[in-house]
Amino acid sequence: MGLFGKKEAAKAVTAESVLAALADVMDPELGKDLVTLNMIRNVAVSDGAVSLDLVLTTPACPKKAEIQAAVEAAVRAIPGVSGVDVRVSSDVRAAKDPMEGRRPVPGVRNILAVASGKGGVGKSTLSVNIAVALQRAGARVGLLDADIYGPSVPTLLSLKGHQLEGEDGMILPAEHDGMKVLSIGFMLEDDSPVIWRGPMLIKALEQFLHGTKWGELDYLVIDLPPGTGDVQLSLVQMTPVAGAIVVTTPQDLALIDVKKAVRMFEKVGVPILGVIENMSYFLCPHCDGRSEIFGHGGAEEACRQMGLRFLGEVPLQMELRQASDEGRPLVSRSPDAPASRAIEKAASEAAAALAVLEAI
Repeated sequence: MGLFGKKEAAKAVTAESVLAALADVMDPELGKDLVTLNMIRNVAVSDGAVSLDLVLTTPACPKKAEIQAAVEAAVRAIPGVSGVDVRVSSDVRAAKDPMEGRRPVPGVRNILAVASGKGGVGKSTLSVNIAVALQRAGARVGLLDADIYGPSVPTLLSLKGHQLEGEDGMILPAEHDGMKVLSIGFMLEDDSPVIWRGPMLIKALEQFLHGTKWGELDYLVIDLPPGTGDVQLSLVQMTPVAGAIVVTTPQDLALIDVKKAVRMFEKVGVPILGVIENMSYFLCPHCDGRSEIFGHGGAEEACRQMGLRFLGEVPLQMELRQASDEGRPLVSRSPDAPASRAIEKAASEAAAALAVLEAI
């Protein structure tokens, strides 16, 4: 109380006082405060009304609502604040390359490799749906089908028969709902086998990466061939790969191979963003009953043993097969399907894991 019993006037709210309050709000994934991470921008105050930009490190941030709520609460707690307007956006940071001599892909901030230790685990289906999930979250995304011996992306995206075009000596990728797409399948006649030796494969991969007009992308998702062969090794040697997602199934044989894939990426310095278990269980379309055909919990246990992030279980669902046959990714065709929700969660957690690496 001041003289004559009158209440002292509250201090005027300033941009500095807002930033000071938000310096106590931590990003739960990155473990640092939002101000230090430069996630609070353009703070403006007018007659107690505060507006600011909350700039996340990925549009697929799984903690988006939690962080926004914490920011609003911290600002409202400042004496004199009459209102809060938080504008949420994202600014995906470019991956750091710990090795010299590798050519980045112009305009591409992060390359995400999707791999598997063996074939038949649904890697390509998940690659497509992960890319679409990131795009649906608001990211600029491209998809490169580098599964040289079994390119299935043209079928999964209804792009079979697409004829490649060029401009200024560069390949122009196809587009699917605004997502840039390139596949070795665009260079082949239907059902033609790829009978290429190593040097030709590497030359094709180089052209797909550095001879293509990808434009400005937050993420270029690359669907790798199964296994640990020339294409995988050459990719990480020629361009910086921000991180890898490994796809497996619950079977013991698949888990043995996933460990080989993980070790390969570790040896060449590519961070593992996590492991997805596909076909974790069959979801009956009639009764929603769950049948664990291939066993249960194997991938999660393998992640625990290897110290890796488990990105979740994707069920074997009729809708996923139907969407793939129709050339319509499930996450856009049926976003509320259990498999869609599982894939979107895995994509957002992988993007968050990448953001953590880039903040270190």
